[in-house]
Amino acid sequence: MRRLLLATTLFASLAQAAEPIAIDVHRDANCGCCKDWIKHLEDNGFAVTDHVEPNMAAVKAKLGVPHRLGSCHTGVIDGKFVEGHVPAADILKLRAQPDLIGAAVPGMPMGSPGMEMGGRKDAYQVIGLNKQGRESVLNSYSGN
Repeated sequence: MRRLLLATTLFASLAQAAEPIAIDVHRDANCGCCKDWIKHLEDNGFAVTDHVEPNMAAVKAKLGVPHRLGSCHTGVIDGKFVEGHVPAADILKLRAQPDLIGAAVPGMPMGSPGMEMGGRKDAYQVIGLNKQGRESVLNSYSGN
């Protein structure tokens, strides 16, 4: 009986851990790297709802993404923005910080998720933005 209870508890924990995390992604119809970033998210346990937008500037303005942090696509998770090629692990960090309203990888750095180009990797940072508009570095990635 004890083994059955332990096995049931273990199975329930594994099933719960495997549930995908919902995220909305807004992108331009003609952007290939956006689709590659979506695949990165799906490969890392996210359930993506893909929104093709005619005016990404309006989407970013509505979500409060500062122009200086801009990139090509914008995700929304738990009411927070995810701008650009933010790695899945850093999205999880964003979710765990209630003081942040979003995270961004400005520009389109080579080697970031969705921007893989052979072995080339640019150095880049994942920038968090809090409710007062202050930025902080959530993570740094080195280039080659």
